[in-house]
Amino acid sequence: MKILVLGANGFIGSRLVRLLKEQALSIRVLTRKPALFDATQLEVFAGDLTDPQLNVDDVLSGCDVVINCAGEIRNEQLMPALHVDAVERLLTAVGRARSRTGRVRWVQLSSVGAYGPAAGRERIVTEQTPVNPQGTYEVTKTQADELIMSHPALQGDFADWAILRPSNVFADDMPNASIRQLGAMIRKKLFFYVGYKEAIATYIHADDVAAALVRCAVDPRASRQLYNLSNDCPFSEVVNALAAAQGVSSPRLRVPEGVVRLAVWVAGKVTRLPLTQGRVDAMVNKTAYPIGKIRDELNFVPRYSVPAHISEVLK
Repeated sequence: MKILVLGANGFIGSRLVRLLKEQALSIRVLTRKPALFDATQLEVFAGDLTDPQLNVDDVLSGCDVVINCAGEIRNEQLMPALHVDAVERLLTAVGRARSRTGRVRWVQLSSVGAYGPAAGRERIVTEQTPVNPQGTYEVTKTQADELIMSHPALQGDFADWAILRPSNVFADDMPNASIRQLGAMIRKKLFFYVGYKEAIATYIHADDVAAALVRCAVDPRASRQLYNLSNDCPFSEVVNALAAAQGVSSPRLRVPEGVVRLAVWVAGKVTRLPLTQGRVDAMVNKTAYPIGKIRDELNFVPRYSVPAHISEVLK
């Protein structure tokens, strides 16, 4: 089995490549930075997914599985070209190749952002929950999912797909600074809970995401299936773990949500605050992402407890 990894030098893609090496699988990567890879351990193609002149037929030739971890999280102008247009070109190439190769599976790394922001609402999100993406990243990733599920190249007996939608992915080298900022607030004793009802932390370790992608790639039961992946726990357990890792006492103060939102709104008229309405949403989150489907169908359960490992982000 030869596996093509897109986004191989990214936050999750780099872990995926390492895991595939450990399992002695044949790997091909497409990258703009070939010098980052040891070409004696895998096959390296130099190229840019967003380049219309990229020879996608050569990139795909001989591959049994495509795992797409490529993603743009900062520049919104680049998101449609990478998340949608590049995927469509590659899928068209899969359609051209499938008549002369064996079965091809496309594994897509997506996001629970497809279901829309939590915004403090109490809800349980499953794979059957209607999509409602907000923001360019979430919209374009959802468009890619819908394209994959409906594209003619992935229908029939010669090709199929699997889509993985993780929640907030964390690890020591995560590009998002939100957990480090939370840790700093706890260390400086500036943190307080918003509201009196326990919130839910929706995180998943990057190594668990990589392992789930491999399972989606090799398990025949994943054919044409969409899976959510999270390792939900009480938000207070995350806060307590970050406090313990920094040698400070666990916060206890709770402030009514309405008071906090009003203060943020009023202060936001005259200055820029570290606490925004979006961050308040995260601190009162009541949305859960149960993983019953991937657990029951693929026997996959996350290995990394969030409270036990969240402090590695601070290191």
